[in-house]
Amino acid sequence: MMSDTPYVPPEIWKWEAPSGGAFAHINRPVAGATHDKILPMGKHPLQLYSLATPNGVKVTIMLEELLALGFEAAEYDAHLIRIGEGDQFGSGFVAINPNSKIPALVDHGVQPPQRVFESGAILLYLAEKFGAFIPQDPAGRTECLSWLFWQMGSSPILGGGFGHFYAYAPEKYEYPINRYAMEVKRQLDVLDRRLAERPYIAGEEYSIADIAIWPWYGALVRNQVYEAAQFLSAHEYPHVQRWAEAIARRPAVRRGRMVNRTSGPLEEQLHERHDASDFELRTQDKLAPPGL
Repeated sequence: MMSDTPYVPPEIWKWEAPSGGAFAHINRPVAGATHDKILPMGKHPLQLYSLATPNGVKVTIMLEELLALGFEAAEYDAHLIRIGEGDQFGSGFVAINPNSKIPALVDHGVQPPQRVFESGAILLYLAEKFGAFIPQDPAGRTECLSWLFWQMGSSPILGGGFGHFYAYAPEKYEYPINRYAMEVKRQLDVLDRRLAERPYIAGEEYSIADIAIWPWYGALVRNQVYEAAQFLSAHEYPHVQRWAEAIARRPAVRRGRMVNRTSGPLEEQLHERHDASDFELRTQDKLAPPGL
């Protein structure tokens, strides 16, 4: 429970100790590299450095969807960045994302190689590069981008707000949990009203808007992030539920969720992806020592 003594902020904030909770050991108020580390390089033009968080999953789903459409140039290498161990603060990673957040992509198919960071920017870059999963007409494109940016602006409320205080904070406090739960439920209502009118977020066709939103809000109502579906009464959003289940059944989505995943069933973990055959040959159930 909260202290009986209200917190009075100092005139000037100073970082004197980690705040506690999950990820406290990697949080700091400054940017930049903490150590030298060269990033690995695979055989494909597209090099992805990521982890299967909701933001990371967006990009691996997008790449697998492009491959499913027959875009051979979307073949990629996915290298694992273990954020709990601080890989994102290595000099090589900071060079392609000065914000030290996954995912980050380098396209070596253009000269000079193009870095792309921020998951929404990567989705848009790939959609434009391959001419897929984004409407071509101005009105449809604008609607799709509006929802893409809605996700980029909204999900920090779900992740850094609700997710932190509900699942990761060292103690549970009523005020922040109530505050962020209210806002997440409002966001789910926004999506539910939208999906009551059409099959996908941007309209009649599956797009990068769905690919961006599903790993957060689809996973939430399917109880795959924060284990909060019951707490948030996810059953109250039937149209989000319908949409979430439909997308979850897509083969490319199932593959994309496996890439750079380090938790859950071993057969669903593909720590690194360098070839399509890796889904059959290199999941952790096949690589882990017997008995693990």
